[in-house]
Amino acid sequence: MDNVPLLAGHPYASFLDRVEKPARYAGGEVGSVVKDWAAVEARVCLAFPDVYDIGMSHLGFKILYKLLNDDPRTLAERCYTPWIDMEAELVKRGLPLVSLESARPLRDFDVVGFSLQFELTYTNILTMLHLGRVPLRAADRGEDDPLVIAGGPTATHPEPIAPFLDALVIGDGEEKATEIALAWVRLKRAGVPRRERLVAIARLGAIYVPSLYATRLDPDTGLEVVDRPLAEGIPFPIERALVDLNKYPFPDESPTGGPEAIFDRMSIEIARGCTEGCRFCQAGMIYRPVRERDPEQIVDTVMRAVQKSGQDEVSLTALSTADVSCISPLIKKVTDRLTAERISLGVSSLRAYGLEPELLDELKRVRATGLTFAPEAGTQRMRDVVNKNVTEEQLLETADRVFRRGWGKMKLYFMIGLPTETDEDVRGIVETGARAAGAGRRAAGKGKPVDVTVSVSTHVPKPHTPFQWAAMDTLAEVARKQQLLKDTVRPYRAVTLKTHEAHASVLEGVFARGDRPLADVLERAWRGGARFDSWDDQLELSVWEEAFASVGVDRSRYLGTLPVTARLPWDHIDVGLEEGFLAREYRKALQNRLSPPCGKVAGMFVHHTNLEDAKADARRLVCYDCGVACDMTQMREERLTFLDRLGAHKRSLPVLSGAAGEPVKAGEAAPREAGEASAAAPREAGEAAPREASEAAPREAAEKPPRAAGEERAPRAQRIAPPKGRGGIRYRFQFEKTGPMALLGHLDVVRELPRVLRRVGAPMTFTAGFHPKPDMTFSPALSLGVISLDEYVDLRLERDLDPAGLDALVRAMTAASPRGLAFRGAVKLGPDDPALSKLIAGARYALAFARSAIGGDAEATLAARCSAALAAASLPIRREIDRLAKMVDVRQYLVRAEVGGPEVLAELARAGLAGDLVAIDVEVDIRGSGAVKSSEVAAVIAGEPGEPPGAIVPPPHRAVRLQLFGRTAAIGAAASERFALFDLDRARRVKQAPERAPSAALTAGAE
Repeated sequence: MDNVPLLAGHPYASFLDRVEKPARYAGGEVGSVVKDWAAVEARVCLAFPDVYDIGMSHLGFKILYKLLNDDPRTLAERCYTPWIDMEAELVKRGLPLVSLESARPLRDFDVVGFSLQFELTYTNILTMLHLGRVPLRAADRGEDDPLVIAGGPTATHPEPIAPFLDALVIGDGEEKATEIALAWVRLKRAGVPRRERLVAIARLGAIYVPSLYATRLDPDTGLEVVDRPLAEGIPFPIERALVDLNKYPFPDESPTGGPEAIFDRMSIEIARGCTEGCRFCQAGMIYRPVRERDPEQIVDTVMRAVQKSGQDEVSLTALSTADVSCISPLIKKVTDRLTAERISLGVSSLRAYGLEPELLDELKRVRATGLTFAPEAGTQRMRDVVNKNVTEEQLLETADRVFRRGWGKMKLYFMIGLPTETDEDVRGIVETGARAAGAGRRAAGKGKPVDVTVSVSTHVPKPHTPFQWAAMDTLAEVARKQQLLKDTVRPYRAVTLKTHEAHASVLEGVFARGDRPLADVLERAWRGGARFDSWDDQLELSVWEEAFASVGVDRSRYLGTLPVTARLPWDHIDVGLEEGFLAREYRKALQNRLSPPCGKVAGMFVHHTNLEDAKADARRLVCYDCGVACDMTQMREERLTFLDRLGAHKRSLPVLSGAAGEPVKAGEAAPREAGEASAAAPREAGEAAPREASEAAPREAAEKPPRAAGEERAPRAQRIAPPKGRGGIRYRFQFEKTGPMALLGHLDVVRELPRVLRRVGAPMTFTAGFHPKPDMTFSPALSLGVISLDEYVDLRLERDLDPAGLDALVRAMTAASPRGLAFRGAVKLGPDDPALSKLIAGARYALAFARSAIGGDAEATLAARCSAALAAASLPIRREIDRLAKMVDVRQYLVRAEVGGPEVLAELARAGLAGDLVAIDVEVDIRGSGAVKSSEVAAVIAGEPGEPPGAIVPPPHRAVRLQLFGRTAAIGAAASERFALFDLDRARRVKQAPERAPSAALTAGAE
């Protein structure tokens, strides 16, 4: 039987307790937008084909959500793939998948837009369409069905998913999203038939409508290719859309909160595209040319985003952040602003070689730690094959700089299965990691920990790359190479090897280079239960094996070498590259030849970091004619402008000397600090190799204050001891958590409170130590789904607030909180006021039952049950935590239990619970040795015996914590009186006498 509904009016309200992370489906996050459906022309559902925890971090979603909701003519709502348990509940109950903002089914929207990030999410698209009550195939959709559209990187090779989509946006979506939505709705309103609407959409440009194109078999490959258009005036090939990023500033506000996202940080896109030309990288090819956002705009966006979101971590993201022209001065400016706010900074894809040596010190100021680099290949020959413009010396220099500055960990990403790879190249992966560890030990100093993780994935040849024609390694060959890696790593204790399951990579390869007949395989596998195929623990290989066999598709034809002269299933998509460019790069790869990074002077690895050097360098920028129209003169001028705006007029450090005593200017290859170990020195076994693509992840390293003007820079970063004492002014806040907040776990609530305070500009005091955290103490944690009208937190703020200021802060905090979190009051604490943990002695709960769940005279039945419980000598119940079971005697904690009257029912209504309810009003002890859960109290009073022995099953109910209180004397003392936790006078008189000993059973509990 379902529970008492927690979210009034929500279609999932009665059963959300049954699923993992129910807040994934509740909405109400800060930054979410709920618009009046009647006030807009077009309604768009942004559908992300993966679980909420991943989709919440996606940058493209944030951009489109902001653009569509800022336009008064349109609205955007969000929907994510329901997890396995939630899908089962929806199917069992015959309920549709609904959006987070208005809880409307997908079929009610005018447009449903999917984000195509990864081939292994395709089955999730079918799940969402099916549950959203939208016909799976485009051919089956009627006049009133929504337009199903998609965009993203895999939209450039969409044939396996094409029959399920009405249209795909090729390239940047900023200009197309609103245009498509309004055009579709207006044409429909004018009575234009669906097929004619699709033709009109295709004529807008950069839009591929699969149903409007014929296909044929290519005789060279046996693959089905797109042959010609079936309607006049539609493009062939379909060219991509390209926008000026500075016309579309990155959003400083987006939905924040809910269950913790996989990448729980405020990510800011600083550039789109990449100059490096790695031959395996699809993104580096399809997002050309490089477009950089104005650095002033970036800094402003970062600071506004921090304030609006309340996040404590910011990440600057780009395909290769080290190749953003003004990255050094930009990081310095951002760190200057973030240090005072105690905000961590992550910088993705940031190489250490070639940059100003003090840049890593700048990152340490904002607690950045844990650097990640991607050499991709283990030997110089293979790095030349993939066009990874990094030398062994530069790799070693990176490791030296990282560990010299106090970092203890480095992660290196590699691939196996690259074209022309030999066993020597495979062994070189581990040996490179071992050399990195050796260099790290020398740089870090004796006794300092050095940890190098070598993570190895399997190369998947991707469309629109020079390797699109290359064969993919078979599963047997991948397994052999992985075993070779394991054998090679055994002698190197400082190197941790991680390899990845290759079955998913093979499936990815099939769908990356696939054609339309794979749509039948996809649907067959989905109907057979394929879900979340990118999750190792969910991928069902047997389901896919059956689907390929049933449809009669041979996977090997998608994975073998393809003729360079053949038509390919994605050739009708024009990503802007000149015909013949990819083939030239493929041939150069087979000859171990490099192509220099474009947009830089030949031989430079990073851009000039100051205006003086940039102006003095008049050498030509490299362009190797990929077909993308780059204006090199404009590019150079833009870089000068950016450096000027950032105030990077002069070199911040003296010019360093090269190996031959010649000056090496900033930006030229591999400068090294005085005192740094020579990367060219003879290598010992286990020595290090530096690396690229580093992401500084926050929260672990010590904060370091900015260097004073003229202060000498130490040869290695020194940890500064934090100040002693806790500091700040201590306050106690009272709050409620109802609705969606009751569906969040305790740790999610703990994460949310500092965000609220950042949003309202109330700086917190942090704990001392090298890992400072907000100084907070919460009242006892509640189980998921338990509502509370009386919660508390003690915390320290830097401000000294009078009562009026404190009241204003409480109101502001409520306004800046997610739906369901409301602050009700606050008091200032003195130095002698006891902490919450010393005061809380008991709690009062209302246990609400649907009258129908009790049956008969519900009040009389529950009254008898309460009397029996209070008369019992013991009320044992089985408690299981992490598969360990022990017995708890609930009677030791139960103080009072009676049927609730009108006052309790009124409190239930205030908590958002409605219906024909009956309640039990209970009071329980909370002791230092533990407590009982409200569900355990409900079980022993109103439940029935279950399995295994000792388990008791309560009827469906909803618990509401009505009050937390202290006692003026210890538990069991004769003159004990209850008092509210804001009653500081009585709290100061609390006597800490020994509590009554509980029974021998386990007594620790969550509530």
